[in-house]
Amino acid sequence: MSDAAHILDRDWIAARIPHSGPMCLLDAVVAWDAQRIRCTATSHLASDNPLRSKGRLASVCGIEYAAQAMATHGALVGDASERPRVGMLTSVRGVQMHVDRLDTLDGPLDIDAERMGGDDNTVLYRFAMHCKGRLLLSGRAAVILDAAQAAGLIAQ
Repeated sequence: MSDAAHILDRDWIAARIPHSGPMCLLDAVVAWDAQRIRCTATSHLASDNPLRSKGRLASVCGIEYAAQAMATHGALVGDASERPRVGMLTSVRGVQMHVDRLDTLDGPLDIDAERMGGDDNTVLYRFAMHCKGRLLLSGRAAVILDAAQAAGLIAQ
């Protein structure tokens, strides 16, 4: 994976994924190519992180960080002249969590996602999250693209 020509910041990400404001969890894209993306985040340290429950940020919330990295990757590899396609997680599999909480970590999170396959309507990614080289979370996620539009077609 090559480094991005320049680091794509949080504002760039928030303009291209369905999440904005405090729900945009990623700080930057630091590297990407046609198959992979690496993002960083420090929002796990924010006391107002919208995923916190009872003041804590459970490690399972790392799946949302990975999903946002996947969405950002989709925006990067998609047609720049079109609005990015909205995806919805349909399944996560093989998830392994190696920590209980993310908010107790004292460094930035590194989120990696790799597109393993897919077609025009679905995508399968493998993801991993690290902090200072320590593996925190890993797994696979299936995403259906334009899910709301597809649901509307089914309902008709």
